[in-house]
Order: sequence, then structure tokens, then C-alpha cells
Amino acid sequence: MSFSKLKKVELHLHLEGAAPPAFIRSLAKEKNMSIDGVFDENGAYSYTDFWDFLKVYEAATACLKTPEDYARLTSAVLENCAEHGVVYAETFLAPDFCGGGDVVAWREYLHAMQEAADKAEKDSGIILRGIPTVVRHFGPDAAKKSAKCAVETAGDWVVGFGMGGDEKFGTPSDFAYAFDMAREAGLKITSHAGEWSGPEEIRATIQDLKAVRIGHGVRAIEDAALVREIVEKDIVLEVCPGSNVALGVYADWASHPIQKLRDAGVKVTVSTDDPPFFHTTMTDEYEMLSRTFGWDDDTFRALNIGAAEAAFCTDATRAQILKKLEA
Repeated sequence: MSFSKLKKVELHLHLEGAAPPAFIRSLAKEKNMSIDGVFDENGAYSYTDFWDFLKVYEAATACLKTPEDYARLTSAVLENCAEHGVVYAETFLAPDFCGGGDVVAWREYLHAMQEAADKAEKDSGIILRGIPTVVRHFGPDAAKKSAKCAVETAGDWVVGFGMGGDEKFGTPSDFAYAFDMAREAGLKITSHAGEWSGPEEIRATIQDLKAVRIGHGVRAIEDAALVREIVEKDIVLEVCPGSNVALGVYADWASHPIQKLRDAGVKVTVSTDDPPFFHTTMTDEYEMLSRTFGWDDDTFRALNIGAAEAAFCTDATRAQILKKLEA
């Protein structure tokens, strides 16, 4: 079957991390900015490990300086997503990068991105929603500013609140205040955990941040009791297998625990994370899942219905997504 045409839901996508390399090079040229060390000799993003990846990610993101830059980025990312059959996506947006955590500036960036998303929906049918996200290694004080931005703009388009960045910085409880603010404003909670840290980090994220979805979460497989807890609490994992393999969390696709997690009753979804950094697309992810684990049409259909049900959008938007998947 043609996996590119299969209709998909993607819940774990960093907007800046989805920037095509050519887009960032062009933007840097327009602004006369140096981007030494960001790309290899073939023009792809270049990094040595996860922590070097974070530095390269932030260097590339530095080229994005205005709301218009983010509008153009949104258009480029959604065009690529639609080419790979994505009908609904949720993207992580860091107020730290979009106005430095200032609410007035954040509103301007958000308006620009939302306008671009609305145009993409009219042009190709793809629906986008935003999840303001804390950059963990920027610290708890910056997180409170990001939470204020999220709270001030919560609604039909800003639907959740999350955290990415370096898992080894601090503990989930350090960020509880920011997450309490967001949750009290009606935003649903997700957070990266269990990618570079082990099961205890996932457990603490569920307990201290009250997360209903976990970004990655794959290392839960190392703790059978935690797997049972995730199933019992109906926690959904935003799994990004290609990212995990590219960064060396797992040596290869055959070693990845997504099938074992699914067999244990865990609700898993599939996303690309930062696709050009990891040389992947949603089509590639589906092809590798089919090749490695024998996933078929019925498996992918159940996967996408589950992702639609786990989406942070309104019920009216969810009905639209399910209709698109059925079609």
C-alpha cells in the first residue's frame, strides 16, 4: 500500500524542529546571519548526540526572529505534513522563541502562525493546533512566563501545555507551578519524559505535572509496574520511533519497544518529533513500522483513531478529524 496517502494524525511535532534545512539556510541568507556548524557538507542538520542536537536546534531557531518568519515556517511545515497524509497535527510552540516569553509579543507570533494554519487548512484540509511548551533547560522561572503566555491565549487553537528540552535538567516538580497554572486554565498536559531518563522520570511527570500524555515515554518498558500504571491511568504515549533510533536511544528499529508497549495495553501514537533532523517523515515511520513489526491497514487505522481520541482539540474538531480518517 502507499503509506504516503494513508491519512494520519500526528501529536508530537516541534515546529522549529520541522523546519526544512533549505528554509533555514534561505532565512539565514536573507538576514545575513552565520549558521556555521548547523549543517553538514550535504546540507543536512549536523549534530553528534542529543545535547549537541539541542545546540544546533537553538542555533537554527535563532534565524526565526519575527512573526512573519514563523508564519512562513508554519506554511512550509504544514505543506510537508500534508504531502505525507497528515490530516491533523499538534505542534509544540515555545514562547521563549516566540517573543521571549512576553505575552504581547507571543500574541503577535501566535496570530501569524494561526493565520498561516488557517490558509493551509483551506488549501489542503490539514488542521493544526498549538501546544505552548516550556524549554526545560531554560529553568522554572522561564517556564512560568511560558505558562502565562499559554493561559492568556488558551482556547480552540491553543489546546495544551507541555515541556521539552533537556530531561536531565532539574526535576518535574520544579515546574509544577507553571503546569498548575496551565491546567487551571483548562489546558491539557503533556511533557517529554522517558527518552533520556528512565521510568522514575515518567512516574514523577505523571504525579507532579498531572500529565495525561507523555512525549516519548518509551523507557516505561523497563518497569512493568509503571506500564500497568500508565494503562490504568489511561496515559497516552507520543512515540517517535525514528527519532529514538536516530539519536541512539535504541540501536535499531527491531530494538524499539513500541510493539511491546502496545501489546501490554499502552495507548501509543506515532509522530516524527523533529523530522528533518532525524531524516524521517510520517510516511517513513509507517513504512518502518510495517516492515519491522508487520503492522497492517487495520493496525494503522486503530492507531490513528486512537491518536484522534487523544488529541487535545475540541470535540467538534475531533469529529472533523474522525470524518477525515473515515474518508
